[in-house]
Amino acid sequence: MKKIERRALLCLILAAALLAGLAVFCGRYVLFGGRWASFAANRHLYNSQGQLAVGRVLDRDGDVLSWVDEDGERAYYANETVRRATLHAVGDAQGKIGTGALTAFADKLSGYNLLTGAYSPLGEGNDLYLTLDARYNYIAYQALNGRKGAVGVYNYKTGEILCMVSAPSYDPLNPPADLEENPQYEGAYINRFLSGTFVPGSVYKTVVLAAALENIPDLSTRTWTCTGSTQVGEGAVTCPHAHGELDISGALAQSCNGVFAQLAVELGADTLAQYTRQAGLESSYKVSGLRTAAGQFTFDSTSDLALGWAGVGQGDDLVNPCALMVYMGAVANGGKAAVPRLVLKTENALGAIPSLSLTGSTGRLIKSDTAQALAEMMANNVAETYGSGRFPNMDICAKSGTGEVGGGQAPNAWFTGFLRNEDAPYAFVVLVENGGGGADVAGTVAARVLDAVVNGYE
Repeated sequence: MKKIERRALLCLILAAALLAGLAVFCGRYVLFGGRWASFAANRHLYNSQGQLAVGRVLDRDGDVLSWVDEDGERAYYANETVRRATLHAVGDAQGKIGTGALTAFADKLSGYNLLTGAYSPLGEGNDLYLTLDARYNYIAYQALNGRKGAVGVYNYKTGEILCMVSAPSYDPLNPPADLEENPQYEGAYINRFLSGTFVPGSVYKTVVLAAALENIPDLSTRTWTCTGSTQVGEGAVTCPHAHGELDISGALAQSCNGVFAQLAVELGADTLAQYTRQAGLESSYKVSGLRTAAGQFTFDSTSDLALGWAGVGQGDDLVNPCALMVYMGAVANGGKAAVPRLVLKTENALGAIPSLSLTGSTGRLIKSDTAQALAEMMANNVAETYGSGRFPNMDICAKSGTGEVGGGQAPNAWFTGFLRNEDAPYAFVVLVENGGGGADVAGTVAARVLDAVVNGYE
């Protein structure tokens, strides 16, 4: 009798294990079935050259950016500059651009569903609509004019990324033979907007200012005198030239390193670290499933000089362009912003919509009253320093940055901010690697792209 009971117990244990395993498999099948089906070894979806042989990629206006031609090979938009400008969003046929739709969203393009798998009687593959406008990418890529960098524009209320450009790029129809050896294409596989981190320079002062607004009661009544060099701890923090007497608004507009280095030391390493984390600059966002690179910041509490330089965005500071853009969106939107997304929708052959992308929100990145005060000072930057005439029909708030990278190289040029127009709730970021002056170089790129977005000009 006991032997029968032991055998029955063993059978029950095995049955329970079988059911548990089946439940795990079913769960993983629901979650990851599309990824399994779109694996590059699946010859039902990929041709003999390893190219995804189903599905079309379109921009938000319905312009077809990539499709499968009559020979079963990947085809791309007719204009070469558009192909280069959208490479990191659409992807290459060989799958080397990890953020490209042909790789990242292959499951959506495959037409996969839980009932029929990758084979569908409705036709081969789906249409994948990106949130991007190919025209804005075209203009941004031209504005970079062969320089390395990244440009991003997104709707901070809906999360839709309208422009996402990374350079250097190349033509996916005609990849250069020396792509991996030629310095001109160094880092061409990397999407700098999503996957890169860079020395931020003065754009980081927006975080220091947010911390100062909340922790230094007499900030609005203080004045400083900039002589071009400010003693901070054991050394000096320098500015390009003497700014003279400044209040806090003027210090931001003139981007005075000496003032912000002193504020950083007064606030302390722990406070700077707290506000940097709160701003999301050390976070990694999921953009339609694509992970962004997380920024890195070091605040040395043992050295006032090192802390001062960190407070002006130098030292070991590194920021991801997408995360900085989201922070700008939160400042514009009262403290929170939509999480960026690249997928607008997918449609099958019948025009039905098998999936839509939902809008997610960040946590609170900045207090609402602090955001409003910061926005007003960033608007003053444009009026007093950058020139409102460069941005017609725009209620724009912005901050430039010049990130010193050393090694005898020109600094990184940054320009970031947002629009407060009711019909144009957009945040933006421009990075030009080794571009020099932020307002002049990166600001000019931003002006061209925003002019197209807001005014429709090319």
